[in-house]
Amino acid sequence: MKNIQIDDTLGVPKYRQIINSIYQGIINGKLKVGDKIPSLNQICAEFDLSRDTVMVAFNELKAKGIINSIPGKGYYINSTEVNVDQRIFLLFDELNAFKEDLYTSFINSLDIKSNVDIYFHHFNYQLFKDLVVEAAGSYTTYVIMPATFDYTSDILSALPKENVYILDRLKEDLKDYPVVYQDFEADVYSALQEGKDLLEKYDKLIMVFPGGKEPEGRMLGFQKFCEEHGIEHEVVRSLINRNIQKGEAYFVPSDRNLVKLVKTADANQLKLGEDLGIVSFNDTMLKEVVAGGITTISTDFELMGTTLAEMVSERSKKQLRNPSRLIRRSSL
Repeated sequence: MKNIQIDDTLGVPKYRQIINSIYQGIINGKLKVGDKIPSLNQICAEFDLSRDTVMVAFNELKAKGIINSIPGKGYYINSTEVNVDQRIFLLFDELNAFKEDLYTSFINSLDIKSNVDIYFHHFNYQLFKDLVVEAAGSYTTYVIMPATFDYTSDILSALPKENVYILDRLKEDLKDYPVVYQDFEADVYSALQEGKDLLEKYDKLIMVFPGGKEPEGRMLGFQKFCEEHGIEHEVVRSLINRNIQKGEAYFVPSDRNLVKLVKTADANQLKLGEDLGIVSFNDTMLKEVVAGGITTISTDFELMGTTLAEMVSERSKKQLRNPSRLIRRSSL
């Protein structure tokens, strides 16, 4: 049973973990042609799995010619040609609509011989650490999204440095790693410069910045722009108990706050784009149609996924800033 590893805390289906375990045993040389693997009943009993779950894994392995069965004796390794050039460990902070666009673009841009296992740390530092350490030695490539975590170089030292790629943020302690990143401060500043003609009709600009998982660079870029142009502005942590006024424009990272502002505008007969301005972050298809269209400041997540796939496929060691822009719609 030592070649089968099942972890209940991972976001990977159990049948896929069985398949990955067999692949890893072959890649590491622990399983060779003719070796017997645990039976269906043994795996069910050991990991408290249903027969259907294990059978799905066995059927896929049989279909690919990796294992075969000998009636009355069990299952054996039939081939070590796993037909996977790359096994990629992809660690995201969380899954949302725009991360799904990034992931889909990444998957679609990879070679068909690449296999990707995706995990989420949900901004939990201990979980981040555990997932990285447990993945060490099991993959050919590691894509890591450190998000708000600083000083993660010691954790990532458990991985082969030449096979690690950083995603979304440029971290000082990870400056020697290849990365596709956003420059949040520069992105917001440039977007506001681009939309200066739209912002001039508002009396005050307000950024909702709750902190936590939100990148501080956004707030810094907002403040820099307002101070340089002498624009009245304010940074608030939330919209709770706030009296929203005509002539204000709000910059909101949270879709919850976005909905609240749209509902408030409707309830108070404030016309978006004239009486009240709204700018959201991270574009999605839904924001194209909500309230006639929500203006966003957003990086190109599909391009980020494509660029990442190219870097991984070519083993590139570049550090590339992903472009961002202001997407003008009626809410501003």
